[in-house]
Amino acid sequence: MSPAPTGPTNVVSPGSANTVRTPPPRALRIGVAGCADIALRRMLPAFAASPHTEPTVIASRSADKARAAAEVYGCAAVEGYDALLERPDVDAVYVPLPIALHARWTERALRAGKHVLAEKPLTARAADTARLLGLARERGLVLAENYLFVHHGAYTAVRDLVAAGVIGDVRALSASFTIPPRPVDDIRYRADLDGGALLDIGVYPLRLASLLLGPELRVHGAVLRHDTARGVDLGGSALLGDPVTGASAQLVFGMEHAYTAGWRLLGSEGSLALDRAYSPPAGHRPTLRIERADGSEERVLPAHDQASTAVTAFAEAVRGAGRGHVADTTPVLRQAELVDAVRRAAHLVKI
Repeated sequence: MSPAPTGPTNVVSPGSANTVRTPPPRALRIGVAGCADIALRRMLPAFAASPHTEPTVIASRSADKARAAAEVYGCAAVEGYDALLERPDVDAVYVPLPIALHARWTERALRAGKHVLAEKPLTARAADTARLLGLARERGLVLAENYLFVHHGAYTAVRDLVAAGVIGDVRALSASFTIPPRPVDDIRYRADLDGGALLDIGVYPLRLASLLLGPELRVHGAVLRHDTARGVDLGGSALLGDPVTGASAQLVFGMEHAYTAGWRLLGSEGSLALDRAYSPPAGHRPTLRIERADGSEERVLPAHDQASTAVTAFAEAVRGAGRGHVADTTPVLRQAELVDAVRRAAHLVKI
């Protein structure tokens, strides 16, 4: 790849002897730290398809895994994540590692001068999240947390309907994200890797609650079913509320359940409901149900590739940082604080 342009290039065009054109920005060169399923299935295809990004290096603790993934995209493969951070052809690092490794490798990437897109949650604890966000600010780097669903067009439609008063004043949210048990060797069952239902699954309805009810939510109570043999929580619920408006959220999550992934937003004059709310395939057309006293309606919304939109948003944030624009990271820290608050408030049911 040719080196990045260092400034505007003077180009003489027909009809103008002194036209100055700025060349288009170079695609953001992405290094991928690990071959996790989410990387191979969603994010690497999105990085490769976007005109704003280009996967240039894939790293793994296994050289064979790195090579197999890199061959698909015609990029370099390296063994080990330190080798990735040393590469001059990497502008930004995508971190899809187990949660317990996020803080360590995010910090190393930032100190190596790389922007970072980390899988959710960014870290397991709010103090670590705050520290890393501060480090990114100090170095003028972008640090983003990869909640894909917040970029889905369905949520733009929902916010527009709420703003238009279609369901009146928002009163309550009920939301769930639950999955059946995983194989016994799944990393979600490993306490040493910060496994457990809250960090892997419960974070989705928590992020949804802030998205739909606003940033002032407080945790008023929680229950966690704790597997004493494995040392992780298998499921739970949380009650949150806005101290000003009184709007509340009742959230259920877990990995010992039938599959659910939906929510209902209740207002003073109606309600909105959406299923397959967190990780729909790119071709899925969501059905938004609107209920009011005068009847109900189901709107089939356009399909939307939320991974593609998330990649574009990250690339735009990096370009903005190059112009001195500081991205708002308040939602990232607020999310981490809510997770901590659920832990503090939780009544543990030991099983």
